[in-house]
Amino acid sequence: MSQTRYFSTRGGAETLSFDEAVLTGLAPNGGLYIPTEIPSLPADWETAWANLSFAELSHAILSLFIPVDSIPSADLKDIIDRSYATFRSEAVTPLRKTADGEYTLELWHGPTWAFKDVALQFVGNVFAYLLEKRNAAGANEQLTVLGATSGDTGSAAIYGLRSKPAITIFILYPDGRVSPIQEAQMATVPDANVYCVSVLDSDFDTCQSIVKSCFSDATFNATHRLGAVNSINWARILAQIVYYFAAYFQLPEPERKDVNFVVPTGNFGDILAGWYAKRLGLPVGRLVVATNENDILQRFFATGRYERNGSDGVKATYSPAMDILLSSNFERLLYYLAHDTQEGALASASAEERRAAAQAQLSKWYDEIKATGSADMGAAVQRLADSEFWAERVSDQQTLDEIRKYYALPAPYGPYVVDPHTAVGLASTDRSKAKGGKTWVTLSTAHPAKFSEAVELALSKDSAPGFDFRRDVLPPQLAELETLPKRVYKVRGEDGVRALVEAVKRGEKPEPSA
Repeated sequence: MSQTRYFSTRGGAETLSFDEAVLTGLAPNGGLYIPTEIPSLPADWETAWANLSFAELSHAILSLFIPVDSIPSADLKDIIDRSYATFRSEAVTPLRKTADGEYTLELWHGPTWAFKDVALQFVGNVFAYLLEKRNAAGANEQLTVLGATSGDTGSAAIYGLRSKPAITIFILYPDGRVSPIQEAQMATVPDANVYCVSVLDSDFDTCQSIVKSCFSDATFNATHRLGAVNSINWARILAQIVYYFAAYFQLPEPERKDVNFVVPTGNFGDILAGWYAKRLGLPVGRLVVATNENDILQRFFATGRYERNGSDGVKATYSPAMDILLSSNFERLLYYLAHDTQEGALASASAEERRAAAQAQLSKWYDEIKATGSADMGAAVQRLADSEFWAERVSDQQTLDEIRKYYALPAPYGPYVVDPHTAVGLASTDRSKAKGGKTWVTLSTAHPAKFSEAVELALSKDSAPGFDFRRDVLPPQLAELETLPKRVYKVRGEDGVRALVEAVKRGEKPEPSA
């Protein structure tokens, strides 16, 4: 039975149960919850798990972290089975071969055609289960889920929580900076507990800062019982660990011995799940951080400095889900890097003392970032990070070139249409192969139909004369969104967000802006 509890990256000796960590989401001091220990895999995992379905594999892995007094085994199995029953692929996250030793892991076969579904279908059902359990015991809790999105998290969260009892969900996104299909997926959901909030004159980092500010306001948080659906919530990361194991078992056995994962990433949650999979014991070679022109992560791995862009801020790119300045989940990795590079007296200190020292170091770094926009983590931290990660930066032009390249693949691998985020990953794979490694798995994070601008620009009549976006890419389920009415609430700044939440929680019915 798992005894794992959860503590904040930024300080405090208090530990929370799985239930408390999931329903709380963000720690009051602004930190993220991480487990007190990373469990070990069963000795026979490689043979015992080899032929499991995705749902069965999820149950085996998640049971290592979730105590049965939080969710009994049979109930956890039911939650998982319901979470993946609606996926369009029997494998849930199928592996597609693109060349000898090269694969994409297609994570977008869920209800909103994006990788976020893998986690958020599970998280939505966990939220509902935990609230039902508490309310059955007389708690009468109502959860207000507040999240920010650069596109895909929002729709996946809404589809995971729509019409769930005792839950109201508010999703913030930067006005005009998500794709039309992404906005339509959010705004056409008619369920009364769903609020799509377009924040005027903002970017994703602004929306994310508003969410964190609301969580950090103890009175506002307690009054509205805020819950987090972004990848700051530990349950999101936990669910994503599974598909690294699923990819491993889908590979031909000889190709499992040196497998490397390339992950398009903005908020660092997707690749952090891969790092946890490796810490559990999955034999992973390198984890490659694939970034676009908003390259704070690539610059960290090159220099050891975590530094915002200059005064220009976030640059709008063809891969908008990665248009992020500060990556929330990178904080979790930085905690472990601070912990594992401790020297001198601390190297032989107690576990509690080493944890406190790492928390203090992390808080210092984030205080520096808040004050100056950057922090230097030092050579020891950079060396340790470099021992497990590589990082690549891919420009918009290179992204379009990669989409063309994979569309032009000869049979049996092509034509293959990929979205711009996957293209960033594939371009990073091309570069990383030169450094060594036999097997490469690139995580494919979204269906190409969700990013028509980039795909149609790359596969124009001149470069791909036979290509037709509506015929070759756009699924009927997404095409019909254009005909459905939308419900959007446009607000300005944090005050506008708070006013909307408070009005809804008072029982008012604000009129949508569109």
